[in-house]
Amino acid sequence: MYFCLIQHYFMREEVFQNWLHNRKKHKESLTAEILFEKIISGDRNALSAGITLIESLQSTDQTKAAKLIEMCMPYTGKSFRIGITGIPGVGKSTFIESFGKVCIDSGKKVAVLSIDPSSDKTNGSILGDKTRMVLLSTSENAFIRPTSSGNTFGGVARATREAIMLCEAAGYDLILIETVGVGQSETSVNAMVDLFLLLMLSGAGDELQGIKRGIMELADVVLITKADRNNIELAKRTKQIYSQALHYFPTSENDWMTRVLTYSCEDILSVKDVQSVVLEFERFVKHNNYFESNRHKQQIYWMRETIKQLFESDVRKIDKSLVSSTEKSILNGEISPFKGAEIIYNELIKKYNGN
Repeated sequence: MYFCLIQHYFMREEVFQNWLHNRKKHKESLTAEILFEKIISGDRNALSAGITLIESLQSTDQTKAAKLIEMCMPYTGKSFRIGITGIPGVGKSTFIESFGKVCIDSGKKVAVLSIDPSSDKTNGSILGDKTRMVLLSTSENAFIRPTSSGNTFGGVARATREAIMLCEAAGYDLILIETVGVGQSETSVNAMVDLFLLLMLSGAGDELQGIKRGIMELADVVLITKADRNNIELAKRTKQIYSQALHYFPTSENDWMTRVLTYSCEDILSVKDVQSVVLEFERFVKHNNYFESNRHKQQIYWMRETIKQLFESDVRKIDKSLVSSTEKSILNGEISPFKGAEIIYNELIKKYNGN
């Protein structure tokens, strides 16, 4: 009996190793050129593989990903991008499923890039979006990709902006980006979308929802969720409160007056109301030329952010003993944090000059 168990174990181990070997060979066979051809033809498996590639930290994968992104560039920029945020439990996934289905019914191809909370220990994604958007995930015109937020500030995954480009190349004309929504700065997601949508609970104040005024100022549309059954009147009062409060906020760059709507996943008309406002916003910003100027500004923003990331990456390659001793000197009160930064910076300059 024990011999049979041991034999069974090794047979399973051999099958697993064979699977790993075949998977590695398949991955290596997917060149940037092959992935590109499959992605622009609308192959969802290739799109998933491409996003996995750009999320990889391996240098060989990064080189291939950079080539893939450059090839996809001429096919990008034609979508409308919506950032969606709100605290956990506010109903983001429920809204995305309802809204996505309505948009698909009107002829859109919808991609959802959902940035999940991550485990602090493993950086793995905790929530499974395909289990939370069952109906949407079965549509041929929908693509759902959950991504771990990792250690990225603001809940925005490192490669989300590149993933947007791949989705656009694959023909998706509406891209929804769901953020963690835990009260952190959402500046990063705002810098990659055309419209920023904030979901709020009926009757809960900013303090309870963990939403800072800065996020309210970013919002183009505020959606009061769960406006159904015994909650309808409360939702209407909450809508009135936020509508009045927004009058005291400074005018946004796009000259759009932020709209506040109530929404219920049980009421298809309320979902269509959201769709109408989104289309109105799109027409408005394209008419006043803000849409294109904002896209240009975002491209420069991400170039500068990438420079910062590359710089930080190089800082981490500096002699660890120097970094450690500098940190110790700061903690001992021997030098200021600013002097410590100068020491590290000068070392980095020496490294560049040496190359």
